[in-house]
Amino acid sequence: MMNSSDELDAVSETLAQLVTRVRHTHEEIYGQPPEFVVAAPGRVNLIGEHIDYNDGFVLPMAIERYVVMAGSRAGSGHAQSRFHSISMDSDALLASDGSPVDHLDTPGWACYVQGVLAGFAGVGLDVPPLDVSFDSTVPLGGGLSSSAALEVATATLLEAVTGTTLDMREKALICQKAEHDFAGVPCGIMDQFSSVFGRAGELMLLDCRSQEITAVPFTDDGVTLLITNSNVKHELNGGEYAERRSQCDSALKIIGKPSWRDVTRDDIQMCRDQLSGSEYQRASHVVGEIQRTTRAAEALSASRLTEVGELMYASHDSLSRDFEVSCRELDLLVDLARGVGEAGGVIGSRMTGGGFGGCTVTLVKTESAPALIDRLMKEYEAETGVKPSCFTSCPALGAHIVS
Repeated sequence: MMNSSDELDAVSETLAQLVTRVRHTHEEIYGQPPEFVVAAPGRVNLIGEHIDYNDGFVLPMAIERYVVMAGSRAGSGHAQSRFHSISMDSDALLASDGSPVDHLDTPGWACYVQGVLAGFAGVGLDVPPLDVSFDSTVPLGGGLSSSAALEVATATLLEAVTGTTLDMREKALICQKAEHDFAGVPCGIMDQFSSVFGRAGELMLLDCRSQEITAVPFTDDGVTLLITNSNVKHELNGGEYAERRSQCDSALKIIGKPSWRDVTRDDIQMCRDQLSGSEYQRASHVVGEIQRTTRAAEALSASRLTEVGELMYASHDSLSRDFEVSCRELDLLVDLARGVGEAGGVIGSRMTGGGFGGCTVTLVKTESAPALIDRLMKEYEAETGVKPSCFTSCPALGAHIVS
Protein backbone atom coordinates (compact mmCIF):
# COMPACT_ATOMS: atom_id res chain seq x y z
CA MET A 1 0.00 0.00 0.00
CA MET A 2 1.53 3.34 -1.03
CA ASN A 3 1.69 6.11 1.53
CA SER A 4 5.27 7.38 1.29
CA SER A 5 5.72 11.09 2.02
CA ASP A 6 7.45 11.77 -1.30
CA GLU A 7 4.56 10.42 -3.34
CA LEU A 8 1.91 12.03 -1.18
CA ASP A 9 3.54 15.41 -1.88
CA ALA A 10 2.47 14.91 -5.51
CA VAL A 11 -1.22 14.64 -4.64
CA SER A 12 -3.06 17.49 -6.28
CA GLU A 13 -4.83 20.35 -4.62
CA THR A 14 -8.04 19.03 -6.16
CA LEU A 15 -7.66 15.83 -4.18
CA ALA A 16 -7.04 17.79 -0.98
CA GLN A 17 -10.26 19.72 -1.56
CA LEU A 18 -12.17 16.48 -2.18
CA VAL A 19 -10.78 15.00 1.04
CA THR A 20 -11.93 18.06 2.99
CA ARG A 21 -15.42 17.86 1.50
CA VAL A 22 -15.78 14.16 2.28
CA ARG A 23 -14.54 14.62 5.85
CA HIS A 24 -17.04 17.40 6.53
CA THR A 25 -19.95 15.58 4.92
CA HIS A 26 -19.14 12.38 6.80
CA GLU A 27 -19.24 14.21 10.12
CA GLU A 28 -22.51 15.91 9.20
CA ILE A 29 -24.17 12.60 8.26
CA TYR A 30 -22.89 10.37 11.04
CA GLY A 31 -22.21 12.84 13.85
CA GLN A 32 -18.52 11.97 14.20
CA PRO A 33 -15.35 12.56 12.20
CA PRO A 34 -14.05 9.66 10.15
CA GLU A 35 -11.42 7.36 11.60
CA PHE A 36 -10.00 6.57 8.18
CA VAL A 37 -9.81 8.39 4.86
CA VAL A 38 -8.53 6.71 1.70
CA ALA A 39 -8.26 7.57 -1.98
CA ALA A 40 -8.10 5.56 -5.21
CA PRO A 41 -7.71 7.01 -8.71
CA GLY A 42 -9.31 6.40 -12.03
CA ARG A 43 -7.10 5.65 -15.01
CA VAL A 44 -6.54 6.48 -18.63
CA ASN A 45 -5.01 4.04 -21.08
CA LEU A 46 -2.56 5.52 -23.56
CA ILE A 47 -2.79 2.48 -25.83
CA GLY A 48 -3.76 -1.20 -25.65
CA GLU A 49 -7.56 -1.35 -25.74
CA HIS A 50 -9.70 -4.47 -25.41
CA ILE A 51 -6.64 -6.69 -25.08
CA ASP A 52 -6.29 -6.88 -21.29
CA TYR A 53 -8.73 -9.82 -21.32
CA ASN A 54 -6.85 -11.28 -24.31
CA ASP A 55 -3.45 -11.79 -22.63
CA GLY A 56 -2.15 -8.60 -24.20
CA PHE A 57 -0.13 -5.60 -23.04
CA VAL A 58 -1.68 -2.30 -21.94
CA LEU A 59 -0.08 1.07 -21.20
CA PRO A 60 -2.25 2.91 -18.65
CA MET A 61 -1.61 5.42 -15.90
CA ALA A 62 -3.54 6.51 -12.85
CA ILE A 63 -5.06 9.97 -13.32
CA GLU A 64 -5.43 12.90 -10.96
CA ARG A 65 -9.12 12.17 -10.45
CA TYR A 66 -10.06 10.15 -7.38
CA VAL A 67 -12.68 8.41 -5.31
CA VAL A 68 -12.20 9.51 -1.71
CA MET A 69 -13.82 7.33 0.95
CA ALA A 70 -14.15 8.06 4.67
CA GLY A 71 -15.12 5.48 7.25
CA SER A 72 -15.81 5.01 10.94
CA ARG A 73 -16.74 1.98 12.96
CA ALA A 74 -20.51 2.02 13.48
CA GLY A 75 -21.99 2.30 16.93
CA SER A 76 -23.03 -0.76 18.90
CA GLY A 77 -26.63 -0.40 17.76
CA HIS A 78 -25.79 -1.09 14.11
CA ALA A 79 -25.32 -4.60 12.72
CA GLN A 80 -24.82 -3.53 9.09
CA SER A 81 -22.61 -1.06 7.27
CA ARG A 82 -24.06 2.18 5.96
CA PHE A 83 -22.59 3.58 2.73
CA HIS A 84 -23.46 7.07 1.48
CA SER A 85 -22.60 8.43 -1.97
CA ILE A 86 -22.24 12.19 -1.69
CA SER A 87 -22.38 12.95 -5.41
CA MET A 88 -25.42 10.74 -5.98
CA ASP A 89 -27.05 11.51 -2.63
CA SER A 90 -27.99 7.87 -2.13
CA ASP A 91 -27.43 5.20 0.51
CA ALA A 92 -26.90 1.47 0.77
CA LEU A 93 -27.25 -0.74 3.84
CA LEU A 94 -24.98 -3.78 3.47
CA ALA A 95 -24.08 -6.79 5.59
CA SER A 96 -20.43 -7.55 6.30
CA ASP A 97 -20.39 -10.17 3.52
CA GLY A 98 -21.71 -7.65 1.00
CA SER A 99 -25.31 -8.81 0.84
CA PRO A 100 -27.83 -5.96 0.69
CA VAL A 101 -30.31 -5.60 3.53
CA ASP A 102 -33.02 -4.15 1.27
CA HIS A 103 -32.76 -5.05 -2.42
CA LEU A 104 -35.45 -2.57 -3.42
CA ASP A 105 -33.60 0.42 -2.00
CA THR A 106 -30.07 -0.57 -3.06
CA PRO A 107 -28.63 1.86 -5.66
CA GLY A 108 -26.69 0.64 -8.68
CA TRP A 109 -23.27 1.74 -7.40
CA ALA A 110 -23.62 -0.55 -4.37
CA CYS A 111 -22.83 -3.67 -6.42
CA TYR A 112 -19.18 -2.64 -6.62
CA VAL A 113 -18.98 -2.19 -2.85
CA GLN A 114 -20.85 -5.46 -2.28
CA GLY A 115 -18.36 -7.35 -4.40
CA VAL A 116 -15.37 -6.07 -2.45
CA LEU A 117 -17.02 -6.82 0.91
CA ALA A 118 -17.73 -10.33 -0.35
CA GLY A 119 -14.13 -10.66 -1.49
CA PHE A 120 -12.77 -9.73 1.93
CA ALA A 121 -15.17 -12.20 3.57
CA GLY A 122 -13.98 -14.81 1.09
CA VAL A 123 -10.36 -14.51 2.25
CA GLY A 124 -11.38 -14.70 5.90
CA LEU A 125 -11.20 -11.02 6.86
CA ASP A 126 -13.88 -9.97 9.32
CA VAL A 127 -15.13 -6.47 8.54
CA PRO A 128 -17.03 -4.77 11.39
CA PRO A 129 -20.15 -2.66 10.73
CA LEU A 130 -19.05 0.68 9.29
CA ASP A 131 -20.37 4.14 8.57
CA VAL A 132 -18.95 5.19 5.20
CA SER A 133 -19.23 8.19 2.92
CA PHE A 134 -17.54 8.79 -0.41
CA ASP A 135 -17.32 11.18 -3.32
CA SER A 136 -15.59 11.12 -6.68
CA THR A 137 -14.04 13.35 -9.30
CA VAL A 138 -13.67 10.46 -11.78
CA PRO A 139 -16.21 11.06 -14.58
CA LEU A 140 -18.95 8.43 -14.66
CA GLY A 141 -19.45 6.43 -17.83
CA GLY A 142 -16.42 7.99 -19.49
CA GLY A 143 -14.18 4.97 -19.79
CA LEU A 144 -11.88 6.24 -17.02
CA SER A 145 -12.60 3.39 -14.60
CA SER A 146 -14.86 5.10 -12.09
CA SER A 147 -16.09 1.66 -11.01
CA ALA A 148 -12.56 0.31 -10.44
CA ALA A 149 -11.71 3.43 -8.43
CA LEU A 150 -14.74 2.79 -6.21
CA GLU A 151 -13.82 -0.88 -5.79
CA VAL A 152 -10.19 -0.12 -4.97
CA ALA A 153 -11.15 2.69 -2.57
CA THR A 154 -13.45 0.26 -0.77
CA ALA A 155 -10.71 -2.36 -0.55
CA THR A 156 -8.22 0.23 0.73
CA LEU A 157 -10.67 1.35 3.41
CA LEU A 158 -11.30 -2.24 4.48
CA GLU A 159 -7.54 -2.80 4.71
CA ALA A 160 -7.26 0.21 7.01
CA VAL A 161 -10.20 -0.84 9.18
CA THR A 162 -9.02 -4.44 9.57
CA GLY A 163 -5.35 -3.52 10.00
CA THR A 164 -4.50 -5.69 6.99
CA THR A 165 -2.22 -5.01 4.05
CA LEU A 166 -3.09 -7.34 1.21
CA ASP A 167 -0.63 -8.28 -1.48
CA MET A 168 -1.24 -5.60 -4.10
CA ARG A 169 -2.04 -8.11 -6.82
CA GLU A 170 -4.45 -9.97 -4.55
CA LYS A 171 -6.17 -6.68 -3.78
CA ALA A 172 -6.55 -5.79 -7.46
CA LEU A 173 -7.86 -9.26 -8.29
CA ILE A 174 -10.45 -9.11 -5.48
CA CYS A 175 -11.69 -5.87 -7.04
CA GLN A 176 -11.72 -7.38 -10.53
CA LYS A 177 -13.76 -10.33 -9.25
CA ALA A 178 -16.20 -7.87 -7.69
CA GLU A 179 -16.81 -6.35 -11.12
CA HIS A 180 -17.24 -9.78 -12.70
CA ASP A 181 -19.53 -11.32 -10.10
CA PHE A 182 -21.55 -8.34 -8.86
CA ALA A 183 -21.62 -5.87 -11.79
CA GLY A 184 -21.69 -8.48 -14.56
CA VAL A 185 -18.81 -6.92 -16.52
CA PRO A 186 -16.16 -9.49 -17.58
CA CYS A 187 -13.32 -6.93 -17.51
CA GLY A 188 -9.62 -7.68 -17.64
CA ILE A 189 -7.13 -6.66 -14.97
CA MET A 190 -6.07 -3.26 -16.32
CA ASP A 191 -8.50 -0.98 -14.50
CA GLN A 192 -7.99 -2.37 -11.02
CA PHE A 193 -4.22 -2.80 -11.45
CA SER A 194 -3.93 0.82 -12.60
CA SER A 195 -5.78 2.11 -9.55
CA VAL A 196 -3.78 -0.06 -7.15
CA PHE A 197 -0.29 0.22 -8.67
CA GLY A 198 -0.33 3.78 -10.08
CA ARG A 199 2.82 5.82 -9.52
CA ALA A 200 3.50 9.50 -10.05
CA GLY A 201 5.65 10.16 -13.11
CA GLU A 202 5.14 6.70 -14.61
CA LEU A 203 2.94 4.85 -17.02
CA MET A 204 2.84 1.09 -16.57
CA LEU A 205 3.37 -1.46 -19.29
CA LEU A 206 1.22 -4.23 -17.87
CA ASP A 207 1.60 -7.75 -19.19
CA CYS A 208 -1.93 -9.07 -18.72
CA ARG A 209 -0.80 -12.67 -19.03
CA SER A 210 2.01 -12.69 -16.45
CA GLN A 211 0.67 -9.68 -14.48
CA GLU A 212 4.19 -8.19 -14.57
CA ILE A 213 4.52 -4.41 -14.61
CA THR A 214 7.30 -2.46 -16.32
CA ALA A 215 7.55 1.22 -15.45
CA VAL A 216 7.61 3.61 -18.41
CA PRO A 217 8.79 7.07 -17.27
CA PHE A 218 6.62 10.03 -18.24
CA THR A 219 8.27 13.08 -16.71
CA ASP A 220 8.76 15.43 -19.66
CA ASP A 221 7.07 18.71 -18.73
CA GLY A 222 6.90 19.58 -22.41
CA VAL A 223 4.19 17.01 -23.16
CA THR A 224 0.97 16.14 -21.39
CA LEU A 225 -2.07 13.93 -21.77
CA LEU A 226 -5.37 15.61 -22.58
CA ILE A 227 -8.50 13.65 -21.72
CA THR A 228 -11.64 14.76 -23.55
CA ASN A 229 -14.99 13.40 -22.44
CA SER A 230 -17.46 13.22 -25.31
CA ASN A 231 -20.21 13.24 -22.65
CA VAL A 232 -21.87 10.43 -24.53
CA LYS A 233 -22.63 7.91 -21.80
CA HIS A 234 -22.25 4.19 -22.14
CA GLU A 235 -23.10 1.13 -20.08
CA LEU A 236 -20.68 -1.75 -20.51
CA ASN A 237 -23.07 -4.24 -18.95
CA GLY A 238 -25.47 -3.67 -21.85
CA GLY A 239 -24.03 -6.68 -23.64
CA GLU A 240 -21.62 -5.12 -26.15
CA TYR A 241 -18.54 -5.68 -23.98
CA ALA A 242 -19.42 -9.30 -23.28
CA GLU A 243 -20.18 -9.84 -26.97
CA ARG A 244 -16.73 -8.58 -28.03
CA ARG A 245 -15.07 -10.82 -25.46
CA SER A 246 -17.06 -13.83 -26.66
CA GLN A 247 -16.11 -13.12 -30.28
CA CYS A 248 -12.43 -12.97 -29.31
CA ASP A 249 -12.70 -16.27 -27.45
CA SER A 250 -14.42 -18.02 -30.34
CA ALA A 251 -11.88 -16.68 -32.85
CA LEU A 252 -8.97 -17.90 -30.73
CA LYS A 253 -10.56 -21.34 -30.47
CA ILE A 254 -10.85 -21.55 -34.26
CA ILE A 255 -7.25 -20.40 -34.75
CA GLY A 256 -6.22 -23.13 -32.32
CA LYS A 257 -3.57 -21.35 -30.28
CA PRO A 258 -3.50 -21.33 -26.46
CA SER A 259 -3.15 -17.54 -26.21
CA TRP A 260 -3.44 -14.46 -28.41
CA ARG A 261 0.23 -13.87 -27.63
CA ASP A 262 1.00 -16.91 -29.77
CA VAL A 263 -1.07 -15.71 -32.75
CA THR A 264 0.43 -14.00 -35.79
CA ARG A 265 -1.22 -12.20 -38.67
CA ASP A 266 -0.35 -15.19 -40.84
CA ASP A 267 -2.28 -17.45 -38.44
CA ILE A 268 -5.35 -15.26 -38.87
CA GLN A 269 -5.08 -15.34 -42.64
CA MET A 270 -4.72 -19.13 -42.65
CA CYS A 271 -8.04 -19.42 -40.80
CA ARG A 272 -9.78 -16.66 -42.76
CA ASP A 273 -12.38 -18.95 -44.31
CA GLN A 274 -13.28 -20.51 -40.93
CA LEU A 275 -13.74 -17.20 -39.12
CA SER A 276 -16.92 -15.18 -39.36
CA GLY A 277 -16.56 -11.61 -40.54
CA SER A 278 -16.77 -10.30 -36.97
CA GLU A 279 -14.33 -12.89 -35.63
CA TYR A 280 -11.81 -11.99 -38.33
CA GLN A 281 -12.09 -8.30 -37.50
CA ARG A 282 -11.74 -8.87 -33.76
CA ALA A 283 -8.71 -11.11 -34.29
CA SER A 284 -7.08 -8.51 -36.53
CA HIS A 285 -7.48 -5.86 -33.86
CA VAL A 286 -6.18 -7.99 -31.01
CA VAL A 287 -2.98 -9.09 -32.77
CA GLY A 288 -2.32 -5.60 -34.12
CA GLU A 289 -3.01 -3.88 -30.82
CA ILE A 290 -0.66 -6.13 -28.87
CA GLN A 291 2.12 -5.20 -31.29
CA ARG A 292 1.22 -1.49 -31.23
CA THR A 293 1.30 -1.35 -27.45
CA THR A 294 4.77 -2.83 -26.98
CA ARG A 295 6.09 -0.62 -29.77
CA ALA A 296 4.53 2.46 -28.17
CA ALA A 297 6.13 1.69 -24.80
CA GLU A 298 9.54 1.35 -26.45
CA ALA A 299 9.05 4.53 -28.45
CA LEU A 300 7.88 6.51 -25.42
CA SER A 301 10.88 5.36 -23.39
CA ALA A 302 13.13 6.53 -26.22
CA SER A 303 11.26 9.85 -26.62
CA ARG A 304 10.20 8.96 -30.18
CA LEU A 305 6.96 10.84 -29.75
CA THR A 306 6.00 11.03 -33.43
CA GLU A 307 6.04 7.23 -33.55
CA VAL A 308 3.90 7.07 -30.39
CA GLY A 309 1.37 9.38 -32.04
CA GLU A 310 1.21 7.30 -35.21
CA LEU A 311 0.55 4.17 -33.15
CA MET A 312 -2.22 5.95 -31.22
CA TYR A 313 -3.99 6.90 -34.45
CA ALA A 314 -3.61 3.36 -35.78
CA SER A 315 -5.07 2.02 -32.55
CA HIS A 316 -8.12 4.25 -32.86
CA ASP A 317 -8.67 3.33 -36.48
CA SER A 318 -8.56 -0.36 -35.56
CA LEU A 319 -10.95 0.10 -32.65
CA SER A 320 -13.36 1.95 -34.92
CA ARG A 321 -13.07 -0.31 -37.97
CA ASP A 322 -12.16 -3.80 -36.71
CA PHE A 323 -13.39 -3.89 -33.12
CA GLU A 324 -16.36 -1.60 -33.79
CA VAL A 325 -16.46 0.01 -30.35
CA SER A 326 -16.09 3.64 -31.35
CA CYS A 327 -18.91 6.00 -32.27
CA ARG A 328 -19.48 9.14 -34.28
CA GLU A 329 -18.59 11.43 -31.39
CA LEU A 330 -15.31 9.69 -30.54
CA ASP A 331 -14.30 9.56 -34.21
CA LEU A 332 -15.02 13.27 -34.48
CA LEU A 333 -12.83 14.17 -31.50
CA VAL A 334 -9.94 12.12 -32.89
CA ASP A 335 -10.37 13.59 -36.37
CA LEU A 336 -10.36 17.12 -34.95
CA ALA A 337 -7.14 16.45 -33.06
CA ARG A 338 -5.60 14.77 -36.11
CA GLY A 339 -6.52 17.80 -38.18
CA VAL A 340 -4.58 20.08 -35.84
CA GLY A 341 -1.56 17.81 -36.23
CA GLU A 342 1.97 18.19 -34.96
CA ALA A 343 2.14 21.72 -36.33
CA GLY A 344 -0.44 22.61 -33.70
CA GLY A 345 1.23 20.56 -30.98
CA VAL A 346 -0.88 17.39 -31.29
CA ILE A 347 1.22 14.22 -31.27
CA GLY A 348 -1.50 11.54 -31.31
CA SER A 349 -5.08 10.82 -30.25
CA ARG A 350 -7.39 7.84 -29.81
CA MET A 351 -10.49 6.68 -27.99
CA THR A 352 -9.81 5.15 -24.59
CA GLY A 353 -11.83 2.78 -22.44
CA GLY A 354 -14.49 0.28 -23.39
CA GLY A 355 -15.97 2.46 -26.10
CA PHE A 356 -19.54 3.24 -27.23
CA GLY A 357 -18.93 6.76 -25.91
CA GLY A 358 -16.69 8.08 -23.19
CA CYS A 359 -13.32 9.71 -23.69
CA THR A 360 -10.42 10.25 -26.02
CA VAL A 361 -6.81 10.58 -24.88
CA THR A 362 -4.52 12.96 -26.75
CA LEU A 363 -0.75 13.32 -26.41
CA VAL A 364 -0.07 17.01 -26.85
CA LYS A 365 2.67 19.52 -26.26
CA THR A 366 1.96 21.21 -22.96
CA GLU A 367 2.15 24.73 -24.36
CA SER A 368 -0.40 23.80 -27.06
CA ALA A 369 -2.95 22.21 -24.74
CA PRO A 370 -5.02 25.34 -23.95
CA ALA A 371 -5.50 26.19 -27.63
CA LEU A 372 -6.37 22.59 -28.44
CA ILE A 373 -8.93 22.44 -25.64
CA ASP A 374 -10.55 25.62 -26.91
CA ARG A 375 -10.73 24.30 -30.46
CA LEU A 376 -12.05 20.87 -29.49
CA MET A 377 -14.76 22.33 -27.28
CA LYS A 378 -15.97 24.79 -29.90
CA GLU A 379 -15.88 22.52 -32.95
CA TYR A 380 -17.21 19.41 -31.21
CA GLU A 381 -20.17 21.29 -29.73
CA ALA A 382 -20.88 22.98 -33.05
CA GLU A 383 -20.97 19.58 -34.77
CA THR A 384 -22.84 17.55 -32.14
CA GLY A 385 -24.73 20.01 -29.94
CA VAL A 386 -23.02 18.43 -26.92
CA LYS A 387 -20.50 20.28 -24.76
CA PRO A 388 -17.42 18.12 -24.09
CA SER A 389 -15.31 18.15 -20.92
CA CYS A 390 -11.54 18.43 -21.06
CA PHE A 391 -8.75 18.09 -18.51
CA THR A 392 -5.07 17.30 -18.53
CA SER A 393 -3.39 14.86 -16.19
CA CYS A 394 0.04 13.66 -15.24
CA PRO A 395 0.55 10.09 -13.99
CA ALA A 396 -0.87 10.03 -10.46
CA LEU A 397 -0.41 8.23 -7.19
CA GLY A 398 -2.39 5.02 -6.86
CA ALA A 399 -4.58 3.88 -3.96
CA HIS A 400 -3.38 5.08 -0.59
CA ILE A 401 -4.44 5.92 2.95
CA VAL A 402 -4.84 9.66 3.36
CA SER A 403 -5.22 9.50 7.15
